[in-house]
Amino acid sequence: MAKVRDIVERFADFAPAFMAEKGDPIGLQLGSLDAEVNKLMVTLDVRPEVVQEAIANDVDFIFAHHPAMFRPVKKFDLANPQNRMYAELLRHNITVFAAHTNLDNANGGMNDWLAEKIGLKKTSILLPKRSEAMFKLAVFIPQDAAARLRRDLAAAGAGKVGDYDACSYSYEGIGRFRPNQQAHPAIGIKGELTEVKEEKVEVIFPARKKDSVFKAMYAAHPYEEPVFDLLRIEGMGQTYGMGRIGTLKQPQTVKQLAEFCKEAFQIPALRMVSREPGKKIERVAILGGSGGQFYTYAKRQGAQLYITGDISYHTGHDILAAGLSALDPGHHIESVCKGKLRQLFMTWNVENNWQLKIIESQLNTDPFSFI
Repeated sequence: MAKVRDIVERFADFAPAFMAEKGDPIGLQLGSLDAEVNKLMVTLDVRPEVVQEAIANDVDFIFAHHPAMFRPVKKFDLANPQNRMYAELLRHNITVFAAHTNLDNANGGMNDWLAEKIGLKKTSILLPKRSEAMFKLAVFIPQDAAARLRRDLAAAGAGKVGDYDACSYSYEGIGRFRPNQQAHPAIGIKGELTEVKEEKVEVIFPARKKDSVFKAMYAAHPYEEPVFDLLRIEGMGQTYGMGRIGTLKQPQTVKQLAEFCKEAFQIPALRMVSREPGKKIERVAILGGSGGQFYTYAKRQGAQLYITGDISYHTGHDILAAGLSALDPGHHIESVCKGKLRQLFMTWNVENNWQLKIIESQLNTDPFSFI
């Protein structure tokens, strides 16, 4: 049986925590990482009605996009509906975990799903790109222990380059050392100079894997005092960032794309910001959530139309003044994540033999309706 910890550690390989925006309260919201999981439910929001849905379906783990606790609880007054919701979760032993802007920034995550939904091609990251920190580790080890070291480092997450894993480089040499009287040498005699045929094993790994890689190195190394080099390297970490910009399959007018978005996201209406609704467009940017303030990045990269949620009145004026068109289909279009997350967890469920039941919330948590 899987624990919450097992599931979120696997998710962290897809959308690691370091990708989240500063101050975003992602991660464990309520419950225990060591809780056992029988049934997982994915949802966009954690609202009282969603919690009741989880209880009715015997769910013991809710995986959400939006954090349940954006603000800390100062008084656990049960007159507050939000606090009552937390109490219900605790009463029914339901753990809640959130992946918010780390999922937004992840490659193959939220913004790629939204871009795919409207048929964008040749997409790239909209906001300034960031790169994952990477290290190169070089370990000097007796030749007869090198194979185990390479295997264990790979299992710990080292040596992954693009679509390849267990990548390493080795070369042979002679190691020399003299153990003093306080040493406990695995090879050699105290007070005598010793020469050992050694192998230098080099691997790269992302900074987030440092603890597990070092643990594997020390466990696999026979020496009391392993010798190694650790270097920070540039240009090999994955790039990531918020939003996507790309090209439509074929040019459409602003109005035509607006109608298509209503159908694609299954929404009854959206807001259009445009002085030229009949103008043909091809280059489009999209950013899930509240992205109105980022319209300048879309303009700078040549977008003719920008799609995002929660555009404010004054930002709408600024978009028009910039000669850009925009569509605001709302924040709730991010509910596309429910089906996508379920697919991911179903795949990992089989790969890891977790034997989970995985469902997605059937509730529409959009607070807005149109009349």
